[in-house]
Amino acid sequence: MSRLLPRSLFGQTLLILLAGLIASYAVGFWIFTADREQAVRAVGGFATAQRIANLTRLVQDTPLDARQRIVASLSDQTFRVTLSARPPASQPGDSDTAAAQAIREFLSDQLELGSARQPRVSASTREGPGFGPWHAMGHGPMMMHGFGEVAGFGDLQVSIPLTDGSWLSFATTLPAGGPAFSAQFLLSMAIMALIILGVSVWAVRRVTAPLASLASAAERLGRNVNAAPLQETGTSETRQAARAFNDMQARLRGLIENRTRLLAAISHDLRTPLTLLRLRAETMENGAERDKMLANIAEMDAMIGATLMFARDQNADEAKRLTDITSLLQSVVNDMRDAGFAVQMRESKSIVYECQPAALKRAIRNLLDNAVKYGKSGTVEIRRLPKAIEIDIDDEGPGVPQQELTRVLEPFYRLDESRSRETGGVGLGLAIAQSIVQSHGGSLRLSNRPTGGLRAAIVLPA
Repeated sequence: MSRLLPRSLFGQTLLILLAGLIASYAVGFWIFTADREQAVRAVGGFATAQRIANLTRLVQDTPLDARQRIVASLSDQTFRVTLSARPPASQPGDSDTAAAQAIREFLSDQLELGSARQPRVSASTREGPGFGPWHAMGHGPMMMHGFGEVAGFGDLQVSIPLTDGSWLSFATTLPAGGPAFSAQFLLSMAIMALIILGVSVWAVRRVTAPLASLASAAERLGRNVNAAPLQETGTSETRQAARAFNDMQARLRGLIENRTRLLAAISHDLRTPLTLLRLRAETMENGAERDKMLANIAEMDAMIGATLMFARDQNADEAKRLTDITSLLQSVVNDMRDAGFAVQMRESKSIVYECQPAALKRAIRNLLDNAVKYGKSGTVEIRRLPKAIEIDIDDEGPGVPQQELTRVLEPFYRLDESRSRETGGVGLGLAIAQSIVQSHGGSLRLSNRPTGGLRAAIVLPA
């Protein structure tokens, strides 16, 4: 079930609002339907009682010889009126329900009947909500006579004694509530739901947008510490978070700049005595010892230069532009093959990607150089995945122990097998390549191939 729920804050907040909206609409619709039905029946009960009172006055004031004609003209299929010398035989006894009592009191007041001439009322009840809207509102003519309780009955039979001793009887059925779903009602509900939904989406998006901006800024910071600062907008909490993020970015930038300056100073101080050592070594008469010392000095100078370049991250300021990565890889392979290295590239389709071409070229060269030094040869292949671009560099070497696959990406870390003058290196090639790939938002993974050899996989987000 949790897999079906949205994972983003925007989706979850919007889902909560929609659930509350649907629940409130359901409750409101139930209350509206119940009140509407009760209101219709209450109005129908009052109108029917008023009609009975008016017709009783009309028949009472009509001459005796014309009453039957009047009664016959008043009766129809839904409202039957009869005049007899005694109550009809089918007339049940008085009902003691609140509805019958309310109608009885209303007719007695309207017709000014004495205690000796009380109307006989029978009201059959219907199932439904046990409350009446007019009774709850506490106003209106029906409240005066208790018609807030009349809303529940259905069939009504009333017999009223006239002054001459005859009985005027009425039989009718009160109107039902009618259909609850009308086109106008559904249309109005749909329009209100769309308005509330639109306002909810706008409000939730406005509240969560700064959080999305904060996440994007954090991702940019991981790629480039010199990225533009985050705009401090939104609510007071989001502005405070953006301000704290900008302060953190400024501190990180300051720490990196201090580290770079420190390494530059150390590099300058170390290269001065190295230069003096090189000059003295060149004046030595023993050729073999001179060559060894010059080689050691050159190795130390290369190590200092590589360390300084890694610390400065010279490719950080390179502008990104659309580049055919396939052609870029092919150019690196061609250059290294012309230099005598055993590298090749599998046939691949052209893939255009926005990147820092010089930095990416350096990362590929480092990985190919590593494959040639420790794996005899290197093979490059690029392919497009559904949501990424993958560049694989395979070698034919012995691979790397499983527990060392992560550590070899650390700066200055080298396997014991690679610590020789033949291979050289200071342990920064893979670390530099990983730093460049991460600055593009990608990842560098090392794995041992089932057929033998090591695979370095660069995965860039598409």
